[in-house]
Amino acid sequence: MAAMSATVATVQVRQRDGSVGVEEVSSLTLGLLDAAIPWRRFRSYRGQRHYSGSYWSTTMESLVGYESRLELANLLCEDFDPSTTWILSQPFLLAGADGSRKRRHVPDYLVERIGGRACVIDVKPAALLADPKIAAALTWSARMVESIGWEYVVRSEPEPVRLGNIKFLAGYRRAFQFIPVEVEAVRLAVREPMTIGQACRIGAGQIAEPEYARGIVLHLLWAGKLTTDLSVPLSSTTIVEPTS
Repeated sequence: MAAMSATVATVQVRQRDGSVGVEEVSSLTLGLLDAAIPWRRFRSYRGQRHYSGSYWSTTMESLVGYESRLELANLLCEDFDPSTTWILSQPFLLAGADGSRKRRHVPDYLVERIGGRACVIDVKPAALLADPKIAAALTWSARMVESIGWEYVVRSEPEPVRLGNIKFLAGYRRAFQFIPVEVEAVRLAVREPMTIGQACRIGAGQIAEPEYARGIVLHLLWAGKLTTDLSVPLSSTTIVEPTS
């Protein structure tokens, strides 16, 4: 039954030129989404229930949309993930039969991982996952996506401390705000595990304007050139270490 449902299910992809392409799920590839845009516009209006907007992604070096604060939180985590190489919000409309029921669903995100692995992500509050209707819809979406060998995951509320740390580091995510030669000098200076405070002091000796050393250290943490335990709040005594 799962194979039959996958055969009759289709995906509709909205292209930059305004056209909409239709493919069977079994024919879907990442290449078909190269020129895709989000299925819906990210609107803002008085009295709307959800907080929507656009986030500047370092992965994409452009804006990526979201329709709720929960989506934004998970988008931040994906942008921070070093295995994520590409992100598209609301990538397509998935339509097909689920037994006698017809379903239509727009996933929240499609990401590509290192090695060309595709992952479709839906974002739902944890409190709603036990709802039988929502659970059935997500189960159908998972079956359709996994039928072509793609990964399908449902994200809920991220762990609060880790999310807080990622939000903080996101303020230092934009590489164009830093001088590349200074970033590299600070990276090379942090050769062994040490506290953030120590890294800032060592980094300050490598650049023309020492007051910017802290920003560079935090940028290196965002960029994955330095690593640390994000399950506890960041502080000047947090231990960081080089990744390579």
